[in-house]
Amino acid sequence: MLVAHFPAGFIVTRFVAKNTSAWLLALGLGASALPDIDLLRFFLVDHRAVLHHAYWTHTPFWWALAALAWFGVIRLLGLRSGVVPGAIIFANLFSHLVLDTVVGGIRWLAPVSDRSFILVTVPARFDWWIWNFLLHWTFLLELGIVACAARMALAGAPCTGAATHRLEAAAHLSARDATREP
Repeated sequence: MLVAHFPAGFIVTRFVAKNTSAWLLALGLGASALPDIDLLRFFLVDHRAVLHHAYWTHTPFWWALAALAWFGVIRLLGLRSGVVPGAIIFANLFSHLVLDTVVGGIRWLAPVSDRSFILVTVPARFDWWIWNFLLHWTFLLELGIVACAARMALAGAPCTGAATHRLEAAAHLSARDATREP
């Protein structure tokens, strides 16, 4: 994913916490991009020799352990105020990994297996690698996520609202037309 992680983070955060304060939204947006912190190592240390999805920050197992530790400590200490922030953090971390599974490949079974799961392979047709992703049909998925987040931000409504209303209206018209006599 090139542009969808932050918009997806907005959507996920709004879904997890209906009344989202600015700090919870910032927390969600930060968590939605957190696995890509490994890009620093990718560019600065490894000089792009290792695909950044191979680093631990793109391995669901470690985030699952972190989630278990987070919620375990909250339960032991009785800190109910940590439940919503934790839910926002880990929902966004895992949404990042799910989105990266579409075209990037994620090792969902690590550390048991090193197999990367990828839904769609983007062929290398252009010299500049970004064109390969921008001009591939999967980029429409990213644009849909961006549009959904924009709708939620501007209208304050979930993305399914307009489509649902149109479907209900169409069903109502169809039902009315079916009961009319010719």
